[in-house]
Amino acid sequence: MNGRLYRSRTDRMVGGVCGGLGKYFGIDATILRLIFVLLVFGSGVGVLIYLILWLVVPAEGGPEGADTESNIRMGADEIAARAREMGEDLRVSLTRPNPQAGLIIGLALIVMGGFFLIQNLGFPWLRWLNFDYLWPLLLIAGGLILLLRRPRGG
Repeated sequence: MNGRLYRSRTDRMVGGVCGGLGKYFGIDATILRLIFVLLVFGSGVGVLIYLILWLVVPAEGGPEGADTESNIRMGADEIAARAREMGEDLRVSLTRPNPQAGLIIGLALIVMGGFFLIQNLGFPWLRWLNFDYLWPLLLIAGGLILLLRRPRGG
């Protein structure tokens, strides 16, 4: 364990909780982010734990020796500011959608419609086309595509 537990200001996606925990325990913050995502989709408790940690754990570079009440107040103000920022980002993305996103979603809908149509036609030689197998394969393929398309050296 490395020193005191703080929410990271540099390694953050939302509130810096995973970045701070990663520094504290000496593990990669990405692993902690995946754990939180699994907790969100598994039991739903991940959001609650994350928000509690965001409120209770002081921010990196914040006032030294601040009491829990002031940490909670600062954390709540930060959550409110982040929620406003995310709301503004959502508003901008809805008013000016990315044309690439429309293309990708349109293609995905066409592919899914084609799979449903082929599956309902009842061709015996297409029995392998089952969504119990297809969804995991599509998720794996999508993940591989994202990994292969990411910029090198970053």
